[in-house]
Amino acid sequence: MPENTVNFDINSLPTPCYITDEELLLKNLEILDDVRRKTGAKILLAQKCFSMYSCYPLIAKYLDGTTASGLYEAKLGFEEMAKPFGRENHVFSPAYDPADMPELLEICDHFVFNSVSQLKRFVPMIEKSGKRPQVGLRINPEYSEQDSAIYDPCAPGSRLGTTLANFDPDCLSMLDGLHFHTLCEQGAEALANTLVHVEEKFGGYIKGMKWLNFGGGHHITKVGYNIPLLISEIERVQQKYGVQVYLEPGEAVALNAGFLVSTVLETSKNGIDIAILDASAACHMPDVLEMPYRPMIIGAGEPNEKAHIYRLGSATCLSGDIIGDYSFDKPLNVGDRLVFCDMAIYSMVKNNTFNGMKLPSILLRRLDGTVETVRSFSYEDFKSRL
Repeated sequence: MPENTVNFDINSLPTPCYITDEELLLKNLEILDDVRRKTGAKILLAQKCFSMYSCYPLIAKYLDGTTASGLYEAKLGFEEMAKPFGRENHVFSPAYDPADMPELLEICDHFVFNSVSQLKRFVPMIEKSGKRPQVGLRINPEYSEQDSAIYDPCAPGSRLGTTLANFDPDCLSMLDGLHFHTLCEQGAEALANTLVHVEEKFGGYIKGMKWLNFGGGHHITKVGYNIPLLISEIERVQQKYGVQVYLEPGEAVALNAGFLVSTVLETSKNGIDIAILDASAACHMPDVLEMPYRPMIIGAGEPNEKAHIYRLGSATCLSGDIIGDYSFDKPLNVGDRLVFCDMAIYSMVKNNTFNGMKLPSILLRRLDGTVETVRSFSYEDFKSRL
């Protein structure tokens, strides 16, 4: 899709709103399905990134299931994909709440534990239940290529995964598989480098496992991603160790498939031209502040690239609720619409109502071109949370 176009009329939409385009989502799914078909690997949707379950019927045609970070995501994956479409339902947590286990055992077919102690604590409970889910352990290869410390699961002192020093070979009889997750928006080269360390430390334990989960963070659907290298690494590991490889991307599933549409509420000047929007970085796209990063806006440029430069902020009281500085061909006016790109991922799942900000409506552009309002929000949604 050209950078400066969308497949819907932005002026007909309520704002703020998230809108996901099934046509763009389908392009990602077809790429992921091609990897599945060529390698035999299984690919799961990581719901922590994208939980827009109105898209699950489409996703279920191309992926093998979902993975969850706890009970609520696991229930969503079960209700909206596993149960209606017969797909797999995986769950991982750094520490499970024992009160959640009876319900998780009813809905999950794969459990990944974070530590040997959790494994020893909960596997007897699983065995006593009479259920037969597959059980895995998250390992920490103590290697990653992360630039952002907040997203580095292998940093010194990390709580995520079991290091080789803490691995207990006596637990092997409890395990069906091993899981590692070290990537975030990274290419196949980072995966290949990580696998060197995984195999150096845990290769002797991978043999005899049913599966090895490569985790998420694979930017498979990004332009320029080295898919042949990914395929080569999957095939190599499966042949060498006799395991089923799993991948659980979230971002790659919905990358560039969604937008956040906002309206300019006010313009002013304080050394720089300012535009206040009905969309908020803090409330509606928190990763803009957490990562941080500067989202692309259709038709806008870098500062000084175009004639008119604006600092875009929101209507909250947080002085740092700034989306960024952008330039435009024409001056911005009250009522103008701005379209932020790549807003399907880590947006709906992370938004909040700080300052009583209205949550964006959730819209879906179907493959036939119609736009469906999946959900709209009101004061009651703000009040009911408090």
